[in-house]
Amino acid sequence: MFASTAHAATTGSPGGEPSGAAAMFNMVAPLLLIFVIFYFLMIRPQARRMKQHQAMLAAVKKNDVVVTNGGLVGKVTKVDETEVEVEIASGVKVKVIKSMLTEVRPFGAKPAND
Repeated sequence: MFASTAHAATTGSPGGEPSGAAAMFNMVAPLLLIFVIFYFLMIRPQARRMKQHQAMLAAVKKNDVVVTNGGLVGKVTKVDETEVEVEIASGVKVKVIKSMLTEVRPFGAKPAND
C-alpha cells in the first residue's frame, strides 16, 4: 500500500555526476568564457587605443599644438624620428620623446601663453 517502485539511474556514474568528457567540459567552459569576456572588455579596446596613439605619433608635424604626459601644451617646432621639439612659451623650447605626447590638438588651437 505505501510501497512504490524504485527506478535506477540510467546515465553517468552513481550519484548522477557526469563522467569523462562531460566533466572536463564543465571545468573548462567557465575558464574559456572568462577569457572571451576579458578579451572583448580589456585586451581588444586597449590594442585599438594603442594603434590610434601610434598613428597620431606618426602624423605629428611642425606647427601642430601638442599636449605632453606632463601636461605641457606647446607648438611643435621640429620633428625627429624619436623626439619632437616643443615651444612651450616664447623662446622656450624643450625636447620631448614622441611617445610621451598625449594628444595633438586640432589646427587653430592656441598653445599656452600665446
